[in-house]
Amino acid sequence: MLSISSAIIQNIITLREKKLASLAYFYCDFREEDKQSRHNLLTSILFQLSAQSNLGRDILSRSYSTHDNGALMPNGGVLTKCLKEMLTIPAQGHVYLIVDALDECPNKSGMPTPREEVLGLVRDIVNLYLPNLHICVTSRPEIDIQAILEPFTPLHVSLHNQSGQKKDVVDYVSHVVCSDFLICGDGAMRTGGLLSRLSPKRLTECK
Repeated sequence: MLSISSAIIQNIITLREKKLASLAYFYCDFREEDKQSRHNLLTSILFQLSAQSNLGRDILSRSYSTHDNGALMPNGGVLTKCLKEMLTIPAQGHVYLIVDALDECPNKSGMPTPREEVLGLVRDIVNLYLPNLHICVTSRPEIDIQAILEPFTPLHVSLHNQSGQKKDVVDYVSHVVCSDFLICGDGAMRTGGLLSRLSPKRLTECK
């Protein structure tokens, strides 16, 4: 059976193939250091989004040029600025960002820690309040992660290990993704994107 994040991605890929949405995702992994940092998350998302948008590609190309055609490494601030520019391209369709297993980013070393940096990025992006932006973050219910994400997730649904309940949640997420697109596609105005946080224990969602 597909994991919840994989099921979400598969549903959104269907929209992307129809040119109805853009998608970027990042899998955090405690076993691989390059899958634990804000910097690598940003570069991965930027490359994925730029491959789906000519204007996004132009934004990344300008940054590449200003950094000596790739000879210089852009810092986190530059990468974040590029991402915000891509997300605020006028008249673009729905954009879905998926971050899986955020709890696998370490939280024991560094000031701030890699996990705190990723959480800060998620918070900054959500606070853009873009009507076409949808964010899904999966994680175990770690206290520090809950402290950042719960203000954006007022609806909580308990999720246990039974396969039937997992299927119900996957079906529900699929329905939300599709119905949310249809509503916005008909021209309805929204005040903010969708943020969902799923874990083996719970599912949370907000507007």
